[in-house]
Amino acid sequence: MIELSHIEKRFGNNVILKDIGLLIPEGTVTALVGPSGGGKSTLLRCINLLEIPTSGTIRIGEESATFQPGRKVGWQEIQKIRRQTGMVFQNFQLFPHRTAIENVMEGLTTVLRWPQDKARARAVELLTKVGMAHKMDAWPATLSGGQQQRVAIARALAPSPRVLLCDEPTSALDPELAAEVVDVLGKLANEGTTMVMATHDLRLASKIANNVVFLEAGSIVETGSSRTIFGSPQQERTKQFISTLNAGHSYDI
Repeated sequence: MIELSHIEKRFGNNVILKDIGLLIPEGTVTALVGPSGGGKSTLLRCINLLEIPTSGTIRIGEESATFQPGRKVGWQEIQKIRRQTGMVFQNFQLFPHRTAIENVMEGLTTVLRWPQDKARARAVELLTKVGMAHKMDAWPATLSGGQQQRVAIARALAPSPRVLLCDEPTSALDPELAAEVVDVLGKLANEGTTMVMATHDLRLASKIANNVVFLEAGSIVETGSSRTIFGSPQQERTKQFISTLNAGHSYDI
């Protein structure tokens, strides 16, 4: 279970997230949707503490951290939460001077201090899962965007996080390459991987998300099942947003 209570994030006088509260059951996929600048990516970065919330509480499994203005959070407290999460970024962020398999092994050997043979076996397992075992010795620059993102997903899964956080995982890809990533994430969802993803890709969200959260101006406007939000949203602003993105498309919901 992931629980966010009264999460607020400020940059100076700008309030980016306002009193965010969410319960995310394990084994489910939650999609964060909404207009650009609505707070989706900031919320993901707050969950894994790449951004420190100004106030509120984050609980992931048995670990929790509470934030208050003026109170500095200790590094150990941050690491306890961060190690519960794996992060997939929009632009892959692979180490260019490491091969695919070395990218997946890196955190296991340098952070978790796994021996090389154990880390390599885990990396091979995950690269096989995402369909990249045949490219394990390739440099990132020689891989397509979809292939790089699949390696990045394997890297994020390497330490067996409780939740996989995906920040616009298909937005930097053309439709054909995006489909590769959607297939991998769909497979992980079917295996019961807990995921929270920020996305503009309604095909991705409708295919694999159990629940959808519509964010705008740092506030939650509406939450519900994927079928409800995409099929019959209750809030007028949600209807407007979904209808704009749906124009000319149909989705399997």
